[in-house]
Amino acid sequence: MQTIAIDGFVSFTLAICLLFIGKFATMRFEVLRRYSIPEPVIGGFICAISVAFFYYFFETKVEFVLGARDTLLLYFFAGIGLSANIKTLLSGGKPLLILTLLAIVYIGLQNIVGVSMASLFGFEPLLGLMAGSISLIGGVGTTMAWSPAFAEMGMEGAAEIGIASNTLGLISACLVGGPIANYLIKKYCLEANADHQLDIGVCHNETVKLDHFGYLYAWLMLNLSLMLGYFVDMGLASMGLQLPMFVACLLAGIIIGNFKSVVLKQKASKNAQLGQTLISDVCLGMFLTMALMGLQLWQLQSSILFLSAVIVSQVILSIGFTLLVVFRAMGKNYEAAVISSGFGGITLGSTATAIVNMTAVTQQHGAAHKAFIIVPLVCGFFIDIANALIINGFMQLL
Repeated sequence: MQTIAIDGFVSFTLAICLLFIGKFATMRFEVLRRYSIPEPVIGGFICAISVAFFYYFFETKVEFVLGARDTLLLYFFAGIGLSANIKTLLSGGKPLLILTLLAIVYIGLQNIVGVSMASLFGFEPLLGLMAGSISLIGGVGTTMAWSPAFAEMGMEGAAEIGIASNTLGLISACLVGGPIANYLIKKYCLEANADHQLDIGVCHNETVKLDHFGYLYAWLMLNLSLMLGYFVDMGLASMGLQLPMFVACLLAGIIIGNFKSVVLKQKASKNAQLGQTLISDVCLGMFLTMALMGLQLWQLQSSILFLSAVIVSQVILSIGFTLLVVFRAMGKNYEAAVISSGFGGITLGSTATAIVNMTAVTQQHGAAHKAFIIVPLVCGFFIDIANALIINGFMQLL
């Protein structure tokens, strides 16, 4: 088995090409727009399949250097923060609490499914947590953080199970979010409000014009948000709060955006807002494309039967819980449908997949400002804390 390492510059350039493939495919095939399939999924998954093909048929392992990926995510969340105004944040208080409570309940259900499926297949029940909230809600970082504890208990393959579950969950999250929202929008005849300014990207049928001032001003505000974000992260760490860096950048964006609008009484021009939303859209698309490029699908082969069964069960649980509980609890309106599209990302993939699902839906149907504040805060702040506590509880019980 030989290994080919693709350096960062070439990997980044390839990601741009793959994102173009996704965008062209979305413009060409109406079915992709109808079901709000995210553009990055198409090119990124084509790359992952191609890499797996080389692995199996040419005994060649292709590895990409994806160092720029995490920075792109920081830019994206800084843009989300800059778009948030005080009124939207205050109005999101009750829905934020409701969605957080629903996510906490879901973590318990997800772990019950994982433990039950592990027992059914003759594995150690604890191993089911790796196919539950550790890998699906927690992601790769949480998986690797918990792997040593499982290794100490003699479960050496736990990390592989967790990474494989996260891989399948990420793919599933990208595919179910859009269809869920479109089903709800069609069934209940939901319509977006009259505001055509999206939080991320632009509508599929919209032609935009952007000048140099709007583009440069947007980059300046985003860079200032990232700089402030590093200080916010240091402040949170000094208080004992170890949160993902994107949360600090989100909070920094909120601070800068509202300082300008509330204290300085400055409103960003429409051109500057457009520059911000377009840059955020590109950063998010590039991040998810690069994330899918890095998938190593051959890691699934060792426990494919168990993994297939448990992920199918988790997807069914996610869809059922979203349709029957989340959509109703969030108000049964258009915002609730967009949040529902993101809930698959929360429960099966990551914060990025939640947002990219919602972006695909709003580009097709219209803006949903409250959803783009509530979902990132639930994903990046409350759910990580709750997940850690619940995992500890299951570890003690089992």
